[in-house]
Order: sequence, then structure tokens, then C-alpha cells
Amino acid sequence: MSIYNRYIGKTVNLTISGNKSITGIIIDIGTDIIVVFDGEQFIYIPKVHIHLINNSIDDEEEIKKPKNTPIIFEEETISFRKILTNAKGLFSEVFITSNQSIHGYITNIMNDYFVFYSPVYKMMLIPMQHLKWLIPYKESERPYTLSNEELPLVPINMTLARTFTEQCKKYEGKLVIFDLGKDPNKIGKLVKMDNGQLQLTIERNRNVLLNIQHIKSLHLP
Repeated sequence: MSIYNRYIGKTVNLTISGNKSITGIIIDIGTDIIVVFDGEQFIYIPKVHIHLINNSIDDEEEIKKPKNTPIIFEEETISFRKILTNAKGLFSEVFITSNQSIHGYITNIMNDYFVFYSPVYKMMLIPMQHLKWLIPYKESERPYTLSNEELPLVPINMTLARTFTEQCKKYEGKLVIFDLGKDPNKIGKLVKMDNGQLQLTIERNRNVLLNIQHIKSLHLP
């Protein structure tokens, strides 16, 4: 029995990576993920990103357990990969950095990364290890209130490598944006990838090396 099981059905406070705090009732627990309902939405959180969990002592924060969940499983146990698989095609919010969430939907799931389509950033590659949470939209919600014509659910029809490292190598010689482009050192032409290091030529033809283990997302301009 998981040590987390004692918290099922109870309202808790969680601190997760990115210095984020969440208060909600624990709905379900899987091998490597937990499901929290905060009174408005379901939050799927990989256990590896949970820093602290404790019972909420504020009675005013007591949350009623919902009747249904947005992601349905036929199996009794859930896991991170099963969550991603069952969330394909569902409008969702994913959180990967300390200051911004991304909205769209999952199109493909590979060995250690998944492909996420955002109406803002278009096709994105996100290593699974950096996903902090996934929040499915309510059935009636759409990102930015975009219509079916403006944001169709279209699968990504392209050949994808099995791993994030292998897929990055396909972009050698191309202009790429890492981690949403918040850091100017992460926007440039991917010159070469070697032994886990990404050589990037950034503005004014300066060269930098980035450790692929710390890359949280990749998209093309």
C-alpha cells in the first residue's frame, strides 16, 4: 500500500516543483501520479514533483468530492503514462516552467517525451520528466474560446523519433526555441547535439552549450 493512500478523500496542501502550492482533495493515487480536485478542476501531478504534502487544517477549505473525473480509465490503477495516453485529444493545461502554463492538447506520446499542440506555440516537444501538472479542461471549455475552425483537433502526421534526444538531432541546422524563449540564450540555430550537449548559435552569432537534461520544451518559430 502506498504511503499516500492515507490521504485519499482528504483535503491536503501540496507544494510542488516550481514553488507552486495546491490545495485540494486527493481523488486517486497511481504508481507515479496523484489526482487532486481543488473544487473547480482536476490536477494530475507526477509524484516526482511533489515536495511536501500535509493535511489542510482550515475547515473553510473543505472540498466536496466530485462525482465524475474528466479522464476515464478501464483499469483499476493509473499511471503517468496512462494519464497522458487517455488525455490525448483533450483540451488541457500543462505546466512545465515556474511562470507559465501552456494550453492546447496532446497529440503523440513517445518514450520519454510527448507532443503538445498549442494554438500559440504550435507543435511543441515536452520531455515527460519536466511536466509538473496536467489539468483537463471542462467539457464546455476551449482554449482562448477558439472555435473548431480556429483550433481543430488534428493529429500530427510526421515521423517522430522514439526519444527526445533523437528528435532533437533531427532539428540540427534549424532555428529552434527552447523553454518558450524566455531566455535569449535558448533561441537560435541548433548547430549540433553531442553527448547530451546542445550547441546553439544565438543572436549576433554567439555560441552557447545547453544541457539537454534541463530543456523543458522545444518548438520551432
